[in-house]
Amino acid sequence: MKRDLPLKSVRPAKAAKAVAPETVRLSAKPQPTDNWDARLGFLMHDVSRLRRGVFDDFMKPVGLTRSQWWILAHLARHDGMIQSDLANVLDIGKAALGGLIDRLEASKFIERRLDDSDRRVKRIYLTTKGSQMITEIKVRSHEMSERILAGLDVDARHKLVDMLSLVKRNLQAVKNANATE
Repeated sequence: MKRDLPLKSVRPAKAAKAVAPETVRLSAKPQPTDNWDARLGFLMHDVSRLRRGVFDDFMKPVGLTRSQWWILAHLARHDGMIQSDLANVLDIGKAALGGLIDRLEASKFIERRLDDSDRRVKRIYLTTKGSQMITEIKVRSHEMSERILAGLDVDARHKLVDMLSLVKRNLQAVKNANATE
């Protein structure tokens, strides 16, 4: 199946050469001149920003914005959420989410249904069209991931996921600890 994917913005860098994980060495004791904190912070920010931009380019042909595909992807994992809970999880305002939900509902990707136990509450569900879009998002996400992870073998990819998962857990722990102080 031929894909209408933007090639210009997603070509792997020619000069970049993958480094085997075992060849990357960190000094046992950080030196004051290392500026490790800033380098790591900027690198994580840049990778995240670039990945979002590249994925936006992959999603343009299907007509979804970043906010829209993010909502659909989250509902694919947690279908039937209450709108206020979805706003909290996605860390966006309830009013902003309401407008996005209105547009997704008008496009027939999602539907609101009354809660069985509390008629004041509306839950958000993917429609059949929304589920089909999730399938397309997964295909495009896989194609993009293969391109951006070029040069990393399966073991290196698993290690990367493990390390990023640990950093995420640590960040969540810090955030939770700060919230209780």
